[in-house]
Amino acid sequence: MPSFLEAPVTGAYHLLKSLVATLEPFAGAYVAVVAIVVCTLAVRLLLVPLSVRAHRGLTARAELMPQLKQLTDKHRDNPERLQREIAKLQAESGTSLFAGFLPTLAQLPIFWLMYTLFSRAMVAGESNQLISGSLLGAPLGSHWPVLTGTPAYLVMAVLLAVVAWFSARLQLRQLDASATVLSRRIARLLPFSTLLTAAFVPLAAGLYLLTTTTWTVVERTILQR
Repeated sequence: MPSFLEAPVTGAYHLLKSLVATLEPFAGAYVAVVAIVVCTLAVRLLLVPLSVRAHRGLTARAELMPQLKQLTDKHRDNPERLQREIAKLQAESGTSLFAGFLPTLAQLPIFWLMYTLFSRAMVAGESNQLISGSLLGAPLGSHWPVLTGTPAYLVMAVLLAVVAWFSARLQLRQLDASATVLSRRIARLLPFSTLLTAAFVPLAAGLYLLTTTTWTVVERTILQR
């Protein structure tokens, strides 16, 4: 990994090591598990303002879709006129078609940092203490082939599937009546990609995926209401 990318990983690692040391008297043997959950929840809490902005942007975009469809049908043969009309519509509504995506993109570096910390055996030139613990008898640094003899992977897979099912329902609910069959199929199946990911990453990264996707489902449920 390039040095400019290694620096934030190392800094975050030492910060989380301090968290592990603080939690150890309370969590005991499961301190690494608790640290992963706590730091994931803390990061998601810090990102709530961005999530709210993203939700508002997507809601505004959904409200514009019927009008955009009308403009597209009306000026299909005149691309320049269509672009002008879309720009005018966005200016009048005070929103942008990309309003819901920019906050999401801003979250990606933090998600990458969290995932890197929980999926590497070595960090900052030493054994990664964040994945040195175990869950249901399985080391947090172990992968799926090793986990087949323990209940850890089965429990993780079941919980991820349940969360993915709820996530798919929420995504389908956000689609409007004009959504294509392909869009609905993607919305129904995409959340289950976490199951495939969990099969190829360490158990610690799977625990991170479970925690962050659960937060996402709860957050979206609250925002939609």
